[in-house]
Amino acid sequence: MHVVEEKLDQVHRLIEAITAHRDPMIATAVRDTGFTRRECSIETDLVITNLQGFDDMASVFADRLPLCGPDQEVALVLPYNGSAWLNTAIVSIFMAGNRVRVKFATRGSEISRFTESLYTPIFGDAICFEYANGRKFLENAVADPQIPAICLFGTDAYAIQYLDAIKGLGKKFVFEGPGKDPFIVLPGADLEQAARELAFSKYIYAGQTCTAPERVYLHESIHDDFLELFLDYSRAVKIGDPEDPATEMGPVASPRAVSAIKAQLKDAVDRGARIVLGGTIEGNLVYPTVVVEARQEMLGMKDEIFGPVVFVSAFPTFEAAVRLARDNRYGLRASIYGSDDEAGRLEEQLVGEPYCHRVSEMTFGRFGTVGVNQGRSETWVGAFVNKPVGGYGFSGWIWETVAGRFVLKQGPKLLSLETSKDPL
Repeated sequence: MHVVEEKLDQVHRLIEAITAHRDPMIATAVRDTGFTRRECSIETDLVITNLQGFDDMASVFADRLPLCGPDQEVALVLPYNGSAWLNTAIVSIFMAGNRVRVKFATRGSEISRFTESLYTPIFGDAICFEYANGRKFLENAVADPQIPAICLFGTDAYAIQYLDAIKGLGKKFVFEGPGKDPFIVLPGADLEQAARELAFSKYIYAGQTCTAPERVYLHESIHDDFLELFLDYSRAVKIGDPEDPATEMGPVASPRAVSAIKAQLKDAVDRGARIVLGGTIEGNLVYPTVVVEARQEMLGMKDEIFGPVVFVSAFPTFEAAVRLARDNRYGLRASIYGSDDEAGRLEEQLVGEPYCHRVSEMTFGRFGTVGVNQGRSETWVGAFVNKPVGGYGFSGWIWETVAGRFVLKQGPKLLSLETSKDPL
């Protein structure tokens, strides 16, 4: 327990450092990520709160051993769509007793150096930062015998390339991937609350989060009323300079994502859908866009959008809502709004196990997190600290070899638990 207390003391010092450097951290994140000052402020304040949650995990850490030996490290590859919240992933692995080698996304190199400047006086060489090419970093981590575990945030197409290598070397590979989250509104829902939440969770970060709602399913009895409310909220989004504190949404960071959005919108229109708001793209600035009469076969209903675009579809029955929500290769998060009884019944049909577990093959049609009449921000409190995060299908998995047998696990997870083990 003494070792855990020492590590918690270091986390407390990190909280103090982030608090003391809050303004320059936010300014750096705005420059590096392109997200708005408002968004980066929300994220920084939330991570300060979430890091405090490690205190509640002290007894758990005290009973576990790190996955790494004294000279080994866990390799951690982080995504470009974040700044302050990435601290929870780094600290999770450290709190399990491991040394950590961290690689931020290339476009996040400035926030990486800023984070490193806070970490080095506190953690020394227990947490190291790399600035090599991301692909090279991952290839080196796979080949390095002193790295028994790798945690990767990225795309499923990228991660799946390493299956044979991980399998052959017997390493542990923890993957956190995309989402294609359904947002379902049932009869009996508080339409005002649901529309307000959809607008907030869709347009924050310009839709560039894996938990942003993308497939919106509205019961046909409330479809028109809800759509009118949501369009009003969408029109009210303040777009402008990310540096301006009043700006609520800025540009999309990735040119590749912009190209994909253009293709998704063209495909939707070609297949009979209608764009009832937006559709305008100026450089990397994608204006809030709402597509109605969407169908499952459309690109925008199948592939992650990663932008401020919503595809809306009506459904006639409870059974249809279940079928439509499950019909995707991703299973990260789902949102349900409706009467407590009906929404709870739908939750039972969609939610997976509370913690990751062995599966014989990829599991589809289940979700790691299901929010019922609850905002995305509420379900994100404690994420990666004391709240397991992750999903099913191609939204995430764990590969590892146990007693000589290759194992696949899916479902929500904690990086701290997955990079540690029970005492022998």
